[in-house]
This record gives sequence, structure tokens and C-alpha cells, in this order.
Amino acid sequence: MSRLTDHVTYADALASCTSERLWALFDGDRARMNIAHECIDRHAASGRTAVIVLRADGSDVQLSYRELAEQSSRFAHWLRARGVCPGDRVAVMLEPSLAFYAAVFGAMKAGAVAVPLFTLFGPDGVRLRVQDCQPRLLVTNAEKALAVTAQPGLEVAIADAGFLAALEAFAPVFEPDTAADDMALFQYTSGTTREQPDAVRHRHRSIVTLMYAALYGTGVRPGERFMCPSSPAWGHGLAHGTLAPLALGATIGAYAGKFDADRLLRGLQDHRFDNIAAAATHYRMMRNAGTADRYRYAIRKVSYTGEPIDGETAAFVEHTFGRPACSMYGTTEIGVCLVNYPGAPDFPVKRGSLGKPVPGLRVEVQDAEGRPCPPGAVGELKLWRGGRWIATKDLGRVDADGHFWHCGRADDVIISAGWTMSAVEIEDAILRHPDVQEAAAIGVPDALRGLVVKAFVVARRAGDDAFVREIQTLVRERLSQHEYPRQVAFVAELPKNAAGKILRKQLREREQAAAAAPSST
Repeated sequence: MSRLTDHVTYADALASCTSERLWALFDGDRARMNIAHECIDRHAASGRTAVIVLRADGSDVQLSYRELAEQSSRFAHWLRARGVCPGDRVAVMLEPSLAFYAAVFGAMKAGAVAVPLFTLFGPDGVRLRVQDCQPRLLVTNAEKALAVTAQPGLEVAIADAGFLAALEAFAPVFEPDTAADDMALFQYTSGTTREQPDAVRHRHRSIVTLMYAALYGTGVRPGERFMCPSSPAWGHGLAHGTLAPLALGATIGAYAGKFDADRLLRGLQDHRFDNIAAAATHYRMMRNAGTADRYRYAIRKVSYTGEPIDGETAAFVEHTFGRPACSMYGTTEIGVCLVNYPGAPDFPVKRGSLGKPVPGLRVEVQDAEGRPCPPGAVGELKLWRGGRWIATKDLGRVDADGHFWHCGRADDVIISAGWTMSAVEIEDAILRHPDVQEAAAIGVPDALRGLVVKAFVVARRAGDDAFVREIQTLVRERLSQHEYPRQVAFVAELPKNAAGKILRKQLREREQAAAAAPSST
């Protein structure tokens, strides 16, 4: 029988994908499984490159599957020698590097729980997560160690050259012994330092579920060169950019250091990546760099996630890479549920659409009473799981062909003078202005209309009254006469989470705080 990785068409996906066939892609089974073995060890004899790290300073690093297998085994032995037991948490706050992958996969080999942490966390961000997961050990570099507040029972290991040299004293082979239901990873969502962030807990068997997104959301197949510039401390960069493609035997690309869009574009050319999965913001930054036409690419599949992509950026992607930008929609908590099947010749990708459900999953747009909405009507996106409908808190619609469309978060709908408007659609219209680089729209209080639209704009030119009128006219012409930003603020940057998603909630909170502050005389 053929393997699911041999199939490329949408029709084959619907006809062939079953839970049993997903499990058949792995060495482990429903009783015994280890993510490190599935992602690294079983490919060690292939001779292939596992990871290409694009570094901001240009000194790229290539790591083989064998190198990662041996170093992660040494790290697992090192953990055991230090008394780290199965179930203990091991936090890793490092940029993509040999030390990062050795620590994350080595921890899972040893039966510990790996906890990747974002390297730009300050003291409060680290403290909240350390207090939550109570790690036995934190592996980081000397600079980041300064941000770690002393915690009782927490050992800090500095991953420098001496640390890697010390690992050489341990055996390069470690046989993992974990149950499929044992805990493997904690992955923190992008909470603020003022709120307790959530840890999504992944068991070793979760690598099987990730195959839905890998095969049909990013379209990755064995042997591809797969680039994901998202940090592996976050869901997209960890699950979809690291674990899933490595499990399938792909060569992955990661980005280390301060992000530079031109550096990424050059890396796509130099290393001949043929598949890229990134946040919508990454593609906008590539477009704004203005250098994409300097390079030549081998890209055959393009996907994005995190937020909708605006029309101008989607057109840029198609012009630059010769492939449509394929949305992959889901949440950290429920996983990926709507995809565009990149690389499937029989799946028509509609620009801006969320696509259709992954094989075997039921997704509906429902009204306030829980009834399916007719084509074109806006309702809440829900998926059927465990015998009940689960709300995503996102609004959407489905068209006559069964393609789903995102209409914003439920709290991103703006109702002004009785009109219901989508922040996403307004932002998309604003971004069509050639001088606009980024935009975010929210509703702000208005005595007459209840709420009016306020747009926050990052632009190439200085903001003035004429620029405001240009933006307002453009939105009126693209959407409708009432659906335009009555207020426009030009800003240097927009608040974003670490994955690059614009945080409209923070903009609303700032406006509420400003409105509540006593006026000065």
C-alpha cells in the first residue's frame, strides 16, 4: 500500500487519509512513541541535512540528522547524570542552533518535558513562564541568563562552547523509552507579561496529529527543503516549522537573530528552498523590503498562518514566487482545521480564502442559535470534535463552492450607527494604498454613532490631512461609502506578538486608557 506522503492531489487526500495511515508514517505506535526518535534518530543514517540556520549576520550553519541525533543523545545522558528524571521540565531559551536542537530533542529523548522559550522575553516574561512550568533546568546563553530571576530549585546551564565540549564525554547513542501518552513539550502561547500565558501541552503522540497540517496545510513531503522563519518558541515555528517537517525527513530552514526580510529572501535563493511557510507579516515585510526581484527562487509551495493576508501582499507572493499564498487556519488549542492543500494540482486556491477542511473534519459557519449559515452569510466558525461543536471565536463565511473565508475575530467586528464592519476588510483596503506599509483598524467610542473606525497606519511618507483623505477615499471606493476610517493615526509601529500577528486588543486597551485618563488643563 502506498504511503500518504506519495499522494499529492486533493482527491487522493479525501479518499486516502485515515488515522491508521497517519500512524503508519511512524516507527512508534499507540503504546510507545518518542518525538525525538521520530524527528531525528530514524533519519540519522540518511546522510541528509536536517537544519539550515539562516543567521542574521550571514554566517549560515548546516546541521545533519546524524549530528543532531548524536548531540541530542549526549544531552539526554548529561541530563540523566545530573539527576533530571522523566517528567521533569527542561526549559530552553536559545536561538536556533546546534545547542537549541540538542537540548530540545535530548530532553524529550530522556523522557523530560522540553519547554522552548522565546529569546526576547524580558525578566517578567521569563518569570511568568518559569513559575508556571517549574523547570528543573534552564538552558540559555550568558546574555539571556541575566534576565532569569533566581528561582528556588532552578539550575541554569550556559550553552557556550565549553558546554558543547563537555557533552562529548557522553555516549552519542541514547535509546528513548517513553509512552505515546507521556508528556513531551510545553509550548507557550503569546500572552503579555501582564497576563498569565497559557502552556499548550503536547504528548509524544501529538506528532501524528501534526501530519494533517504538514501534508495538507504546508504540503511538506520527504526530501523537500522547507523554510519557516517563525521562532521555534511559538506554535507555528515549533510544530509546523520544526517537528512536522523533520518527522517526514525534510530539510528545514530556521532564522536566527534580528529578522531582516532581505536576508531571508537571499537565503531562499542561496539554499534553494522549495517550500516556505511563514506568518502573513513575514510576507508583508518581504514586499516592503523592495528587494525581492534581485533573487531567483525554487519555491513550489507557499503557505501562511496567524492572520489573513492582504490582497496586495498576496499579489506580491504570486508575482515573486509564481505560486499562490495558501492559508492554513487553526488555533494553538484546537490545531489546524482549514487548509488550501499546497501543491495539489486539482485544488483551486482562491486568493484570501481559508480553504477547506482537512480530511475527515467537519467545519461549519453557524449563526447565534447554532444553525448552519447559508453561503455568503457571516457567522462563527465552529468545528465538530468529541461529539460537540467547538467555537473558534472567529467569524467567517462559506461560499457556494465550499471555500471558507475569515471575517475577523468576534471582538474585531465594528458596529457603527447600526452598520456591521469587518476590521480585516478595512485593513485590506487601506493596505492597497502604495504608501501604506501596515495597518490596523479598531472601533473607538463616538457620541453620535456609538463606535467609529480608527485606523493606525505605518507609512512610507509623513502623515497629513491629504494622506488621511486619500486613505478614506480609497476605503470608500473599495468597500462602501460608510465603511471607512473616520479617524486615522500615523504611527511608527504596530503592537505585535512574537509571531508577527497584529494585536488589535492592545490598541483598543490603549484607546480606552487614553479616554479614561483625566484631561490636563
